[in-house]
Amino acid sequence: MLPHHAMEANFNRASSRRISWTRNDLILVLVYVMVFGVQAKLVVEASQYGDTCSNLQRYNSTKMSQVLEHLRKINKPATKSIESPDGDIIDCIDRYKQPAFDHPLLKNHKIQDTPNMPVHIKRMNITGFAIDNAQSWHVNGECPEGTIPVRRTSVEDLMRAKSLQHYGKKDVIANSHEYALVSVDGKYYGAQGRITVWNPRVEKEEFSVSQIWVHSGSAEDSTLNSVEAGWQVDFPLYGDSRTRLFIYWTADAYHKTGCYNLKCPGFVQQSRKITLGGTIWPISSYNGKLTAITINIWKDPQSKNWWMAFENEPVGYWPSQLFTNLDHASTVQWGGEIANLQTDGHHTTTQMGSGHFAEEGDGKSSHFRALKTVDDKNKLSDVGDYNTIATNAKCYNIKGHTGSDNRAYYGGPGRNANCP
Repeated sequence: MLPHHAMEANFNRASSRRISWTRNDLILVLVYVMVFGVQAKLVVEASQYGDTCSNLQRYNSTKMSQVLEHLRKINKPATKSIESPDGDIIDCIDRYKQPAFDHPLLKNHKIQDTPNMPVHIKRMNITGFAIDNAQSWHVNGECPEGTIPVRRTSVEDLMRAKSLQHYGKKDVIANSHEYALVSVDGKYYGAQGRITVWNPRVEKEEFSVSQIWVHSGSAEDSTLNSVEAGWQVDFPLYGDSRTRLFIYWTADAYHKTGCYNLKCPGFVQQSRKITLGGTIWPISSYNGKLTAITINIWKDPQSKNWWMAFENEPVGYWPSQLFTNLDHASTVQWGGEIANLQTDGHHTTTQMGSGHFAEEGDGKSSHFRALKTVDDKNKLSDVGDYNTIATNAKCYNIKGHTGSDNRAYYGGPGRNANCP
């Protein structure tokens, strides 16, 4: 792996290529203007979202018009834009103009500025991880007061989706997802976990996530309501193999409601320091230095909104109006999930966690620790007895450990001699 400064230099060069126009691009625009008229206007507008002319020639004007209309809904006007070393463009947008307020239930919503955080939340910082350095875009600036940072969506992002309506949503294909996780059942109002951060290898059309699930209801009758957060590698969503912070929500078992990050109306962001969908850096190295992040999800006892915090920084919340069956959670889970599309007729090589099995332990296998739940008094408590679930243990497994920090190891390489 490249040293951090070398990686930043490469990111800068890649980013410059992404948003700059070459002489040939400019000549091509003139050709479009003289010959194609309306389509030329679409090409010029699309370039605002980070796509050069050479990338856009294959799109017809009807498709381009639909894509640009969707982009106008997602990409709100920015008061400031920051070019991140990793190639992302971060737009600082007025927090009252964020995508959440396009939701019909949130038209007159007043932002909750300060949450009632659970008692005994602690930042267990074993890596020197600082919130202001958590994401690489901070190197080149910060968002002003009254704004929130949003990763700009590009034309290419939308073109990778199955459809515009499907963009930003989980791809629910029967029997294609595999899990290795810890699970508890009861009556809960939130959860906490500290997750080691890795960069697993992921096949191009698949994903790998490590996360916390807080949910209630059933997938069978579409009553499942869920709020989720963690880190992911997801090429279809982002177009790269970087490790990114994410959130997700659904109120109907992933059918029509909900999405990742701010890709649809719903989640109300409050923090100007954290970009949902932004890269996390540094990541852990095998048998070397570990990076870990703390995720908290909890229901504010006064507002009834479901909040999410990253490293003790309240990022924002899912308003209670979004949900039909989440007065409290009946299940909390911590662990990994991958997509196994078996594109070549064999099990995927997509990795989970660090890409190593749970038995390898500290410094080699990914783990969760400090597993806690939130009760109806808004207090954090250590998780006691729990179940471990591995849907395909020959490919990815989990090993619980009830030590002083309530740790669980999980992960795996995917396809191997015992997982053909």
